Amino acid sequence: MSSPIRRLCHWGPIAVLGIIKLITWSMVHLMGMWWPPNESLGAALHAAMFLGLAACTLYYFLQALLEGPGFVPLGWKPENEADIEYLQYCTVCKGYKAPRSHHCRKCGYCIKKMDHHCPWINCCIGHENHYYFTLFLTSAVFGCLHAAIVLGICLYHAINRVWYVHHGTGQEPMIYLTLTTLLLTLLATGMAIGVVFAVGTLLYLQVRGIIWNRTTIEDWIVDKAVHRREEQGLPPFVFPYDLGWKKNLHLIFGGSRCDGIRWPIADGCGEYDLTMEQRAQKADKQSRARTFVARRAYSGRWLPLLAFPRAALAPPCSGEPRLALAPAQRLRATRRRRHWLFGEKIIEGGEGQRGERGWFPRDAVTPIDSYESDAYKYKPD
Repeated sequence: MSSPIRRLCHWGPIAVLGIIKLITWSMVHLMGMWWPPNESLGAALHAAMFLGLAACTLYYFLQALLEGPGFVPLGWKPENEADIEYLQYCTVCKGYKAPRSHHCRKCGYCIKKMDHHCPWINCCIGHENHYYFTLFLTSAVFGCLHAAIVLGICLYHAINRVWYVHHGTGQEPMIYLTLTTLLLTLLATGMAIGVVFAVGTLLYLQVRGIIWNRTTIEDWIVDKAVHRREEQGLPPFVFPYDLGWKKNLHLIFGGSRCDGIRWPIADGCGEYDLTMEQRAQKADKQSRARTFVARRAYSGRWLPLLAFPRAALAPPCSGEPRLALAPAQRLRATRRRRHWLFGEKIIEGGEGQRGERGWFPRDAVTPIDSYESDAYKYKPD
């Protein structure tokens, strides 16, 4: 697994550190002219409040990154071997997936209580760093809201400085900006506003998930469970980890944190209810999967403008990989878009083995029944 230092040496963390530095510098530079902290107690408290939020943002960001999400031990299996039948097996980690854990292709390991992979901290949000990540979002949103208001006021005073000199009362703050500092302040203001809206939305989703004790992935599983059970006439699915909002909050912010392998469950629920639902959903998806054969080669490029222009102009909104295809390659598709399919390569003679997974253009493949009946012929590119 990647070391904390290697996680830090990535464009995501470097960009976040740059944004924190730029906004903090702009605030310190302009507050000294707008409301100098040495003039009054109110100004000192105002400066201390912002600097405290900035320090918390940096501290919790680094803690979330350096702590990491928490990984399921390689080759893990439950103490009671009879429970293996309820769990999914990870062919990469050579072990079973603990309840609420998922394998992350980017991290390369199974993550305890995986929420999502965050490029800004260059690792997943999971059991170990969920607390720090939530506090990082909170301090970032409130700190940038504070900065956006103050920087906006300072820019207004700076732009109208000449008017204040001639027509003001003499009590207005005089804010001087060079062309460079003006451009940097405009950039910092725009970034602060962007963080408030973008990160504020993410904070709302995280707080909602904490109150329900659900991760982003588990939200998708529950939504699919509702539709699957309605279609099949089964009883409604009860999410087993929702203990009530007070206990849910205590799991994250209180002192009684579990080990990320075994979780407290609601009354009347089983320890493996969610994993069994996942297995049922995957079995249902496999039963609906369709086999295709590649009739044209595909390089695996994300925007194949020359070979597949329609697919290039309507790419799937997903960070999942693309599959390079060779003619006559067989694939099993489980998800569909208008011009793309998502699936995995079929390994000939490899029963139980999973091939590479990813997206590929619809125009590059044909259903196997059509291929075998010679409805389509492979044409070399």
